[in-house]
Amino acid sequence: MQPLDWIVVAAYFGLIITVGYWTGRGNRGLEDYFLARRSMPWYAMGLSVMATQASAITLVGTTGQAYVDGMRFIQIYFALPIAMVILCVTLVPLFYRARVFTAYEYLEQRCGPHTRSLTSLLFLFGRALSGAVVIYAPSVVLSVVFSLDETLTILIIGGFATIYTALGGMRAVMWVETWQMLIILLGILFCLGSVIWGLPEEVSLGEALRLAGSTGRLETLSFDTDPRQTYTVWTGLLGGLFLMLSYFGCDQSQVQRYLTGRSLRESRLSLIFNAFAKLPVQFVILLTGALLFVFYQFERPPVLFDPVTLAETRAAQPEAMAAMEARYETAFAERRTAALDYAEADGVSSEAALKERYVAADLAFQETRAEAVRTAAEVKGEPWSDTNHVFPTFVFTQLPPGVVGLILIAVLAAAMSTVESELSALSTASVVDFYRRFRNRFVRGPTSDRHDLIAGRIGILFWGTVATGAALYMGRLGSAVEAVNRVGSFFYGPILGAFVLAAVFPNRGARRAFPAVLCGVAAVWAADLVPRALGIEGVSYLYYNLIGTAVTVGAGLALGRVAGGDAREAGTR
Repeated sequence: MQPLDWIVVAAYFGLIITVGYWTGRGNRGLEDYFLARRSMPWYAMGLSVMATQASAITLVGTTGQAYVDGMRFIQIYFALPIAMVILCVTLVPLFYRARVFTAYEYLEQRCGPHTRSLTSLLFLFGRALSGAVVIYAPSVVLSVVFSLDETLTILIIGGFATIYTALGGMRAVMWVETWQMLIILLGILFCLGSVIWGLPEEVSLGEALRLAGSTGRLETLSFDTDPRQTYTVWTGLLGGLFLMLSYFGCDQSQVQRYLTGRSLRESRLSLIFNAFAKLPVQFVILLTGALLFVFYQFERPPVLFDPVTLAETRAAQPEAMAAMEARYETAFAERRTAALDYAEADGVSSEAALKERYVAADLAFQETRAEAVRTAAEVKGEPWSDTNHVFPTFVFTQLPPGVVGLILIAVLAAAMSTVESELSALSTASVVDFYRRFRNRFVRGPTSDRHDLIAGRIGILFWGTVATGAALYMGRLGSAVEAVNRVGSFFYGPILGAFVLAAVFPNRGARRAFPAVLCGVAAVWAADLVPRALGIEGVSYLYYNLIGTAVTVGAGLALGRVAGGDAREAGTR
């Protein structure tokens, strides 16, 4: 980090502190602290919703995902516009008119208090684990910047975000997130421009795209009908649709954003804005990762992108690593030559042969690097991947001063915005769905505003501690962007199923939503665990959302019909 980078970082923190202090003054009660007194405009809500989702995983994990696997990941967002329109017509007006603090309050009105408690508890568990992932992801970047152990950077990020969120309120958080999202968008554009600028002079952008395409990095559409494949059009339209409906419609970290709207129209506009803005942003990020793959065709990448693990592996197996790195150097040189020949072969008669030679050289190089990754995993004694280290390595070894600072604050902004949102949502659900309800059973009279604020801040401190502790174990999950979606998919489907029963079948299945949700959770876990126990590959985790929703709704309707039949039979006796 150069002095100019430190100036950029200091300016960012100065902006965030100023905006947070100025907009977060005067919190008097829970409606102020958790819902910004329902006074937010659509553009602030829209950018805040986007910032909540655009965590550091978006920059760190998604670029690494595209580097390793290409742009197929974008297919899970194909159903986002459809999901947003459905939510604007269904759940958003229901939440807005009910004047609830949490999405799960609405379920109590239709399904009873037990269903509210169960769905809120599932949210708390799933979102706490997801929060751990989004705390872990930026620690990868900072550990590279400051040459610190990841454990220490996790504690710093988690602790700072927790304290900042506890002191501020929702109004401060959302206005800060508005600025943070603008910084993130600027950082994304600089990321793409920096990768393109770093390509060799003899390789044009068109040639770079051709190189990426020849190895499958630009493939965005797959019509494979195999349900075990995660990134296909069908997975995105089916599993992705239910994931988006669950996330934006039933996850408190998102619902809480549009509950702050000053009108139903503005709440709807915030979601429509995301429906059309998210896909292009995600495309640019994935394209950056794909072009980063091309960049490292000509600039030698490290054997392992995690420098700490690389040093540990060299120390543990010096002879094996020395021989492996010699083969790695040879494989890289052969691939670089093959890439240059193929890039310059546009339209010549030997182009097909040169492409075949390049693809073979890339495969040989990837096999050598995969051997190094396996060796590192053996040294660590656990599954390991350096996917999340790819993008940080590029930023801090290839970019000039100033740009490094800008990318760093984009990652910090993404991390802070998501952690702030998730801790606030976790505290809101804890205080409103549990603490206040159960306290009122034993203590007479309403609580004071000051008491509620203290409870809200304690909730943030508690969940910040839990998420930070869990983040210490997230490094073994591989790609962070996959990890956070996988964690949510275990719980989102059954929760969405409860809302379908409440909104669509209030008289048939809603009152049996509690056991139906348990059936949905059991079905999802069975879909994950049974294939593993049998040693076979199960369906993609994105289908867990569909399975959970379908089983919950089906069980609710079946149980409701049985209960209705029993009631009618009892009435005739």
